Amino acid sequence: MRLTRFTDVSLRVLMRLAVMENEEPPTTREVAAAMRVPYSHAAKVVARLQHLGLVEARRGRGGGLALAAGARTASVGGLVRELEGPGDVVECEGATPCPLRSACRLRGALRDAAEAFYAALDPLTVADLVASPTGPLLIGISSARPPGD
Repeated sequence: MRLTRFTDVSLRVLMRLAVMENEEPPTTREVAAAMRVPYSHAAKVVARLQHLGLVEARRGRGGGLALAAGARTASVGGLVRELEGPGDVVECEGATPCPLRSACRLRGALRDAAEAFYAALDPLTVADLVASPTGPLLIGISSARPPGD
């Protein structure tokens, strides 16, 4: 199973914010630079994470991004389910419906595999993702833009 870029960036933004809790709140632009993602993509991610109650954003002087209360203990499996949205791994009923859909065993097997994937992520929390050695690495990442960005 492959996650969307949106989910990948969302998890990385949460991880970055989790290690910066005792520092000055970073801006969306700073987080985007540190995670090496386009600002426009990071802004959409931050908006969605705010909507989910995982990130708090304050505008203006002294503003920035911070993890919301409880975000550190959020289940990674639950987050991925929410960010990926509902749907099957394969599209059987699309514009050109699959001729096997009425008797296909593949669809159920893929659904079970996806659920096993999520179940493996369920016990992990955002805090688990930033445990050593990842946390120290995240702290050391500069938010300076690389040349040519």
